Amino acid sequence: MEEKISVVVCTYNQQSTIGRTLDSILAQRCHVPMEVVIGDDHSTDATLTVCRQYAARHPDIVRIVEQASNRGLQNNYFDCLLETRGRYIADCAGDDFWTDPLKLEKQVTVLQQHPEVSMVLTRWNRYDEATGLTTPGALPPFREAVVDGRKALLPIVTQTDMSVFHLCTSLYRADVFRKAYDADPELFRNSDFGVEDTQVAFVMALGGSIAYLPDVTLNYSTGHISASCQCDDSRQYRFVLGITKMAHYIVTRYHLQCTETDRLFSRRLLALAMHAFRAHSPSLAQQTATLRQQWGVRPSLCFSIVLAVMRHERLWRLSLRLRRIVVALKRALANKQ
Repeated sequence: MEEKISVVVCTYNQQSTIGRTLDSILAQRCHVPMEVVIGDDHSTDATLTVCRQYAARHPDIVRIVEQASNRGLQNNYFDCLLETRGRYIADCAGDDFWTDPLKLEKQVTVLQQHPEVSMVLTRWNRYDEATGLTTPGALPPFREAVVDGRKALLPIVTQTDMSVFHLCTSLYRADVFRKAYDADPELFRNSDFGVEDTQVAFVMALGGSIAYLPDVTLNYSTGHISASCQCDDSRQYRFVLGITKMAHYIVTRYHLQCTETDRLFSRRLLALAMHAFRAHSPSLAQQTATLRQQWGVRPSLCFSIVLAVMRHERLWRLSLRLRRIVVALKRALANKQ
């Protein structure tokens, strides 16, 4: 590995934002040289054309990993990671953008001065594409300058408030990732999981300390469909199922079961049941009941009620009608206020 920062940019059909992303990366001022590894996941719009233009203008910095077919975010990301040459790895999605030109400089300085630190995280903002307004992203539960990675393992796995980290704010050590990848490729490549960020944060916490900088360095694009924000309950069911399967894998393989993880699976099962209920999908309802048995989760009262409702078609349809009425009334009241 070279004394270099590898910035991974995964993109798919983001012709309108990928230039903004790359401009924000190329604007970085850092004493360590940088490469940009773009993973275009077989885009069907002009995204790849834009990326090629940047590679032509910056041939010593920008490289493109072109997928022959659509591999999905998870495989595309880890394909790119294995192509990196740098000692340090950063990440910025093709619709997000960095806002601090000294982001990498601040983070790599921490890693160079503290060999026990495996990852450096920062604060971030949500960016509304429609209005251009920004709002602060959630703060992580640990905000010390440096925290023992073992203290972060459960927060990362349970994601109680979904604010433990944002991978696009990170800079982390390539050797820690590669060692973890070689030891447990299933964690990274199991297609059932469907995500890429939690695995990286987990193995970084497992392999060292986590540093935190209070600086805002990222605008996270919102207001559109993404991996974690799907347009219907069937798709959202699949997303929640994937991250829950991954959590179950991590808890089992790394012996992390405790009261906190038991509560996690109880909450996630209820979330799956509610998505199945709103999607009016008997197959998803049956799958949820099967998962409860497979995972040995003690059902909550709410879970049992939702599952009981879904066993009776007429009651299910009536409940959905009542729910739509309640939602409509709440919206009407909110509009009047």
